[in-house]
Amino acid sequence: MPKEIIIGTRDSKLAMWQAHWVKYCLENQIMDYIYTIKPIKTTGDKRLETPLAQIGDKGLFTKELEIALQNGEIHMAVHSMKDLPTSLPEGLLLGAVCRREMPNDVLISRQGLRLKDLPAGAVIGTGSLRRRAQLAYLRPDIHVADIRGNLNTRLNKLEDGLYDAVMLAWAGMKRLGLVNQITEIIQPNVCMPAVGQGALGIEIPAGNELLANIADKMDHPETRCAVDAERAFLRRLEGGCRVPLGALGTASMGRLLLEGVVAGLDGNKLLRTSVTGKMNEAVAVGELLAENMIKMGAVKLLEESRREIYEYDA
Repeated sequence: MPKEIIIGTRDSKLAMWQAHWVKYCLENQIMDYIYTIKPIKTTGDKRLETPLAQIGDKGLFTKELEIALQNGEIHMAVHSMKDLPTSLPEGLLLGAVCRREMPNDVLISRQGLRLKDLPAGAVIGTGSLRRRAQLAYLRPDIHVADIRGNLNTRLNKLEDGLYDAVMLAWAGMKRLGLVNQITEIIQPNVCMPAVGQGALGIEIPAGNELLANIADKMDHPETRCAVDAERAFLRRLEGGCRVPLGALGTASMGRLLLEGVVAGLDGNKLLRTSVTGKMNEAVAVGELLAENMIKMGAVKLLEESRREIYEYDA
């Protein structure tokens, strides 16, 4: 009987779609194994009443999956790369970064209004400090309110009239077949995406050649390069908690462009710059962008934002 490969995932509708997509791809590339899905509820899925920034823990959507990997309960875990901490637990590694979906944020508005057309005082729902800070910079006349729950829950809250609009990721809307509800695709020069947004990662135990070879079938070199650079940028600046920054790498023909944003939660200041380098030096490119940001004042701005994290109106 073929060996069973157990794929772990969060139990949200979107996470399950993503895990089943990986399963489908593997079944069509390596047919010697039986692939099964094991859903696991994570801390971030359990504590839906608390804003993410206030929970104060890394790995909110990955920790339980990583414990299951370490205990041998699952053989690989599928993550949204934007949820995966930049430092992995000892004994685990990133076996693959899958081809990226478009990384943009999107706006879904009840009245069908674009971001620039929303009236003063309009309420936009987001659980992201990154989006909150950039929106405060762009539209200081609107109110940004915290929103929790999975993608469908957030859309239902919008439908119920609790918000005038919500900001979500294109990738999730696309994967669940909901692009017809999108009012506007937000360009990175308006709101920089989260590190790793739109990409999926496959985490596996280190030292397992079989699983490494299986995961490698899903690896997309250009996406991995871009995401590696983005994560190096975040790792240098994050300082142990969620911070309002975004980054986007674009890799092609051996070259890498990395753009980054650091913003204050109050919207008073936003730093933006970019660097270029070689694809095979992705981590160095990410660290260079971080160092350039530090020279521009990113550390002070992030420290100010951290002090405000527990004070903003949820």
